[in-house]
Amino acid sequence: MPNITVLLVDDHMLVLDGLKARLELEDNIKVIGTANNGNEALDQAKKLNPDIVLMDVSMPILNGIEAAKRFQTEQPEKKILMLSMHQDKEYILSLIKTGASGYVLKDVPAAELVLAIETVMRGGSYFSSGASQALYHVHEVDNIEELTKRELAVLKELASGAANKTIANNLNISVRTVETHRQNLKNKLGIHSAAGLTKYAIEHKLI
Repeated sequence: MPNITVLLVDDHMLVLDGLKARLELEDNIKVIGTANNGNEALDQAKKLNPDIVLMDVSMPILNGIEAAKRFQTEQPEKKILMLSMHQDKEYILSLIKTGASGYVLKDVPAAELVLAIETVMRGGSYFSSGASQALYHVHEVDNIEELTKRELAVLKELASGAANKTIANNLNISVRTVETHRQNLKNKLGIHSAAGLTKYAIEHKLI
């Protein structure tokens, strides 16, 4: 995997310094900037164009949830990975609705954070174990019987972290067709983020 560029966002300098020092031990990860709140994150992301924005939830001025919503509107190509000490399902669901690609608790080992970054970079979504448990009993619109065989196949691929081009190659269809199926899945299931689709696939034992 080529170098993954990361923007770190947290209102505590010690946390930023610690994350930066640890992530830069990885050969394939490069921290290209830091920010202390959501507004700074949006500005820095526009200037530096990182692959992934690793952002805390609880911050002054503009918190992570509101910042993630603005990223979805203003810079939707950015991959957002949230970092938090909260594992309440309300927090996590709020983040899923913003289109964030993952949610990692601050007490995870550094190796798991690296795995989360790599998974999100590949187009997948990642929830640390505590976050996944909090979501386990959350129910989405259950329209699985309305999905076609091809939509189910695309859903399985998406949940495994495959990007659109990889899915197209694996299923021998065009990227445009993958995008169409992906939009159909969102419409039928009422789920509008990759993270939500992954959770749905896990709950229905598709992966």
